[in-house]
Amino acid sequence: MKIFLNQIEKETDDNVSLQQLLESNGLSAPGMAVAVNNRVVKRADWPDFVLTEGMAVTVIKAVCGG
Repeated sequence: MKIFLNQIEKETDDNVSLQQLLESNGLSAPGMAVAVNNRVVKRADWPDFVLTEGMAVTVIKAVCGG
């Protein structure tokens, strides 16, 4: 199925969880927030959040500095 990860179209397996998607793309580090279709998904919910065709996943990484 096709989803969008940070506005880039990606092909992925059906019934993939948000956690699986992030891990397979090297994006499951601390200090990240994830929104699906513009709604924040709590980290505790990532393993059970199953993606469906066309969903838009936005990953935001916290950065330190000034």
